[in-house]
Amino acid sequence: MSMEKKNQALDQRLLYPLKFEPIYEYRLWGGRHLSELLSAPLPNEGPIGEAWVLSDRDDYPSRIANGLFKGQTIGELLEQFPEQMLGAAAGHFRRFPLLLKFLDVHDMLSVQVHPSDRQAEYLQEGGQGKTEAWVVLEAEEKSRVYAGLKPGTNEKDLRLALANGSVVDNLTCCTPKAGDAFVLPAGTVHALGGDVVVFEVQQNSDVTFRLYDWEHIDLKTGQQRTLQVDQALACIDFTQDAEALVAPYVESSVPVLREKLFNCEYFGLWRLCGELPFTVGAAGMPRILVCIAGTGNLDHDGNNYAVGKGDVLLLPAVVGACAFRPSGTVSLFEISLPK
Repeated sequence: MSMEKKNQALDQRLLYPLKFEPIYEYRLWGGRHLSELLSAPLPNEGPIGEAWVLSDRDDYPSRIANGLFKGQTIGELLEQFPEQMLGAAAGHFRRFPLLLKFLDVHDMLSVQVHPSDRQAEYLQEGGQGKTEAWVVLEAEEKSRVYAGLKPGTNEKDLRLALANGSVVDNLTCCTPKAGDAFVLPAGTVHALGGDVVVFEVQQNSDVTFRLYDWEHIDLKTGQQRTLQVDQALACIDFTQDAEALVAPYVESSVPVLREKLFNCEYFGLWRLCGELPFTVGAAGMPRILVCIAGTGNLDHDGNNYAVGKGDVLLLPAVVGACAFRPSGTVSLFEISLPK
């Protein structure tokens, strides 16, 4: 075997299931519910609206929390091992292409919209648009999801509604329940709130334009937050279907209930629930695991990785398929990258 091939084989053995620590973010609309979902303690005070649990961004780089590469960022690992991390997707992405979060929305999130990949004038240089999806983890009777415009709504309607304070009358609205899943293509007007906790998967973008902010006052500044009405209106896709709630598709029920929630051009997400051992991951492709409930152990290369509620693990492409052994009933999300 040549020295180059020996080094490649060594590199592959170095990689393993990677855990990450959450990055907590203050948001004026947030709460304190994430302390019940994630093991890392919240900051001592103030509303925490977001936990960024897998992020390859300069301002919020996720760091590995376990093993040989503990303390390194996901971006640093992608530079060292692009093919081993991403498999066939290596070379197509300058950064890890997805951003994963938990959201705790006590008050209402702003009514907002994100640009698409095609709207380069509204993106950061070299950046992506922002198609995203939510899976509801907790909700109450007062919880609300606004997703999409009512049929026939146009820009003139929205500008008039902004002037008279009736924007939400132009949005489709529902009362979500735990387990509901919503897909929000770029260009979709959306908001949510009323003590709802969701898991969010999205393109790796942080571009948001606020259309309306419920007259919130930020306690840190004593001011209302800035709106970007013209940019938001320019990014809205007025032709979109307003139906955002998706129906789970059951792919298998033995040895684990496996439901497909989303499988679009930007990401795929499956919900797995069971108590018998089952397989996660895929040969030659990276996958992300997010534990929503219960505990278990992941087996790889003779090593055992404990997985608990709120944990996020990236399985590099060279890790491939692994056995997951629940300790009782467990619920996981398994997420794929763009095809």
